[in-house]
Amino acid sequence: MMLKREDLQAAADAGVLDPREIDGLLAFLSQRDQQAQRGTPRFSGTHVLYYLGGMLAISAASLFATLAVEALGMGALLVLSVLYALAAVGVAVALEKRGLGIPAGIFATLAIALVPLAVFALQHVLGFWADGPTAEHYRDYHSYIDWRWILMELSTLAAGVVLLRRFRYPFLTMPIAVTLWYMGMDIVPALLLQAGGGSVEAFAGAAWQLRKVISLVFGLVMLLIAFFVDLRSRHDRDYAFWLYLFGLMTFWGALSMMGSGRLAGKLVCLALNVGLVFLGAVLGRRMFVVFGGIGIAMVLGDLSWNLFKDSFAFVLVLTLLGFALIATGVWWSKREAAISERLRTLLPVQLRELLEARS
Repeated sequence: MMLKREDLQAAADAGVLDPREIDGLLAFLSQRDQQAQRGTPRFSGTHVLYYLGGMLAISAASLFATLAVEALGMGALLVLSVLYALAAVGVAVALEKRGLGIPAGIFATLAIALVPLAVFALQHVLGFWADGPTAEHYRDYHSYIDWRWILMELSTLAAGVVLLRRFRYPFLTMPIAVTLWYMGMDIVPALLLQAGGGSVEAFAGAAWQLRKVISLVFGLVMLLIAFFVDLRSRHDRDYAFWLYLFGLMTFWGALSMMGSGRLAGKLVCLALNVGLVFLGAVLGRRMFVVFGGIGIAMVLGDLSWNLFKDSFAFVLVLTLLGFALIATGVWWSKREAAISERLRTLLPVQLRELLEARS
């Protein structure tokens, strides 16, 4: 709610507020807004440059690693990556003291992104990757799925939690979310290796089906973690955004690849995507609506192409369904406030506060 002096003066005239408190209250609110905006991203030229520069610096880590290894070896890469990360933390602290919250958060994020690089170099120094055919370069971490990346991922998560507790900027959750996403893929080969007692083909037969199930569950766990974070930070900045995004990518990606050609499986997938749309509407998270909408379009497209390609009745049903959804939207727009208020009275206080804050 935006308050103006006229609003406070009206409250004073009505006897609700002491007129002598108006100036002090305005000064306090102005100072609080300035402090909040220091770490809050906005779509402006300055912030675009901040984030573009940060992403370029993070992406350059792979090239930095390759050149350092070719020139100096893994031992030097370990030392350089640790010094690079410490320097990034030092710059983040200095920027935070100057009130530059967003670039401070970006440098702290860079430090987190350098952790797997340092662990990768340490593993090579210790001979851990001696038989790893897909770990000649650090860039393989972003290209290949291998269970031995898990130690790097766990180290990154630990460093991310520590730095997030120190700096408290939402952008720091981005490398944490990406790492959880990677872990969701890498943990499957580790489980398959233990179950198979040796090397297994993870993209064929029963192993491929198990991979999809585990990815689906892992994505769901990420979404639950994101919801818990969202609930805890409902009065603060949005720390759950990146967790929601990569949790959805893991969950929805596995969901889209699951199921057989049977109609029942397609309908279950369709129902889950519809559920994502409604969940996004309830939580005020558009990404749920986007993923769910794409999933609905994919399922309906698959049905129309494979099962009902010669059926005019299916076309008629889709048309009527579309019209029904539009009519429902019109009806809902007129009653949304009253229905939402009535439903929210049935929810726990914390969940009501979350929905009000995010809406």
